[in-house]
Amino acid sequence: MGNASKNEAYALDMRKVSKRFPGTLAVDQVDFRVRAGEVHALMGENGAGKSTLMKMLAGLFNDYTGEIYIDGEKREVHTPNLAREYGIGMVYQELSLARRISIYENLLVGRLPKKNALFIDKAKAIEEAKKLLHRVGLDDIDPTLDVSEISQCDAQLVEIAKVLGFEPKILVMDEPTSALSSEEVNRLFDIVRNLKEQGLAIVYISHHLGEIFEIADMVTVMRDGKLVDSFPITETNTEQLVECMVGEPVKSFYADHKSMVTDEEVLRVEDFTRWGFFHHINFNLHKGEVLAICGLAGSGRTEIARGLTGVDKTDGGKVYIHGKEVHFKDLGESIRGGLGYLTEDRKVVGLALPQTVSDNVTACIIDKCGPGILYQAKKQNDLVDERINEMSVYPADRDRLVNSFSGGNQQKVLMAKWLAADVDILILDEPTRGVDVNAKQVIHDAVKRYVSQGNACILLSSDLPEVVGLCDRAVILREGHIIGEIPKEGINENALLIAANGEGEYVSCQNK
Repeated sequence: MGNASKNEAYALDMRKVSKRFPGTLAVDQVDFRVRAGEVHALMGENGAGKSTLMKMLAGLFNDYTGEIYIDGEKREVHTPNLAREYGIGMVYQELSLARRISIYENLLVGRLPKKNALFIDKAKAIEEAKKLLHRVGLDDIDPTLDVSEISQCDAQLVEIAKVLGFEPKILVMDEPTSALSSEEVNRLFDIVRNLKEQGLAIVYISHHLGEIFEIADMVTVMRDGKLVDSFPITETNTEQLVECMVGEPVKSFYADHKSMVTDEEVLRVEDFTRWGFFHHINFNLHKGEVLAICGLAGSGRTEIARGLTGVDKTDGGKVYIHGKEVHFKDLGESIRGGLGYLTEDRKVVGLALPQTVSDNVTACIIDKCGPGILYQAKKQNDLVDERINEMSVYPADRDRLVNSFSGGNQQKVLMAKWLAADVDILILDEPTRGVDVNAKQVIHDAVKRYVSQGNACILLSSDLPEVVGLCDRAVILREGHIIGEIPKEGINENALLIAANGEGEYVSCQNK
């Protein structure tokens, strides 16, 4: 009884909880408490133990140690069904929606209303689905549409609505903005504030410091599986949070960035078109340059990258690499022609998760590792070790399966793969999405080294400070058209946002 009353002030009280995997103590004696009506940020580097801690709460492990109290009652949360029964809702970073079935079927999976033992009451199901969609501001969405027919942002909100359908008391959101534009993030924040007013206890996992200061009441930092500290958001600042996460002060990502741009043109794109996606695209890229292609979600950035590298067919225009016209039919041809593409979707397209680090890093160059089995193996191993050490992959084990690494280390492996690919032009599509500050710095340093060696990069990023700090020039893309260009001295967050919305001094008059 004493323990229960002691914990009544908290909707969630995890006490001295631990979880061990073979060879790793992923969560070590952690205390974590959240009050009703509070947004509590959970932060830490990739691999710090945040997701493992929340998966314990979601009932995915039945072998954790420690105690979990929910509304003052001690609970054994050993299965997902028990977690849901106790009022715990989890919105994962990777959406769990089935894309080929309707929104209402996704929302009400496992609890669709029935007319009788055989038939679903479709009218009632649609009515209930509309109520759930209303809770996340999607009143204008038709619940009978397949999930594949709606945007990534709307799918993220449908995922939240699905979890809310179980009426949770505690809502865990794991990197909920990783695929959202800035306007969509603000929309999500309005929903979070509304849920907070309804009395939900919200755990908010994010690497975006700006978001934490915008939405959180409390923040807890983990490092190496341990609790570092917890404090009200009003009693901390960016520098303190970063130092808590990495264990030491982190130097400015961009303080030592020096432009490496030369006059030598390595890529020229003329009148490049894929109808319905991008139209009459013209730009060039120089040796040693990091060029940003900036635009709001849906502007066509990724589609241009896929067109340039032969992943998607295009309808017109010319592409020149080192002055020679090229027509890549697929990504393999593109790589052989010196143009690589680090995709924004590392899990589905970028990496072979069930394969080893070595298999992934050498995927683009397996035919270049030398003749003869013994020689090939040594050359391959030396190359892999060099690249994963350069990217600070942890643990630095070339034989480890990629799906056993944290998200940030998976992203480092993806970067190592493209550094090993021996291309001199590299398109980076959201290269630091969803990674912690330390992994971000490692990737940024790798980009700087890459261009300092005479290579060139095209950066597609929604992270405005990243664009400001890394890029030598930015072209602005809006609704599939390039509408302006910003030189190095003019690049700042305000200028980028204004231009992406079709306004400002860097947007040509005919495009305003």
